[in-house]
Amino acid sequence: MINKIDFKAKNLTSNAGLFLLLENAKSNGIFDFIENDLVFDNDSTNKIKMNHIKTMLCGHFIGIDKLERLKLLQNDPLVNEFDISVKEPETVSRFLGNFNFKTTQMFRDINFKVFKKLLTKSKLTSITIDIDSSVINVEGHQEGASKGYNPKKLGNRCYNIQFAFCDELKAYVTGFVRSGNTYTANGAAEMIKEIVANIKSDDLEILFRMDSGYFDEKIIETIESLGCKYLIKAKSYSTLTSQVMTPTY
Repeated sequence: MINKIDFKAKNLTSNAGLFLLLENAKSNGIFDFIENDLVFDNDSTNKIKMNHIKTMLCGHFIGIDKLERLKLLQNDPLVNEFDISVKEPETVSRFLGNFNFKTTQMFRDINFKVFKKLLTKSKLTSITIDIDSSVINVEGHQEGASKGYNPKKLGNRCYNIQFAFCDELKAYVTGFVRSGNTYTANGAAEMIKEIVANIKSDDLEILFRMDSGYFDEKIIETIESLGCKYLIKAKSYSTLTSQVMTPTY
């Protein structure tokens, strides 16, 4: 429980929505998952992880896209009331530098646990999972970024993000960052296997829904082998169109 907040004078905030965000994360056990399941090799990093993660969560929620702008939260009374000490951008950057493949995967596993908890609460017996990709434009020479399809800024380096959302719960399931020149369907079959392994149960039916960039034999075979359904948009190739127009039974 936090103390009652009196929004007068110095306690006024433009980020009141953070209250619902932090309370919801706490009530759903998200902070407990992070505290217990995200383990760094360095003890000192483990001691400060929750403070920095809560800082990043708040920053992302209010639309901060650069670490420098985290300073906007430093004197926010609501953030302070939740015992979040917003550090200087350089300090947050050093903390983020502690992440590697191992700890990043821990975070992805935590996300699956959170989604599975929401799914269990919903008591749904069938769900639709949308898989898609999006381009994130970057400036300079960021690690892993490369020139590829970038409609936001032609010719710029970018990342290609692949992610999955549950339509019924309006919830993020999983995803990962790819190089900007990655083909749309790359890694999708493996991600589908990962999703099914983490959330599938005997009484849950899963429909995967994707656009034409994912109309791929490997993806279709993977979904069928896992006993799931799929709805994938396909380009009107003449061979495919002829089979649709003249079906055989």
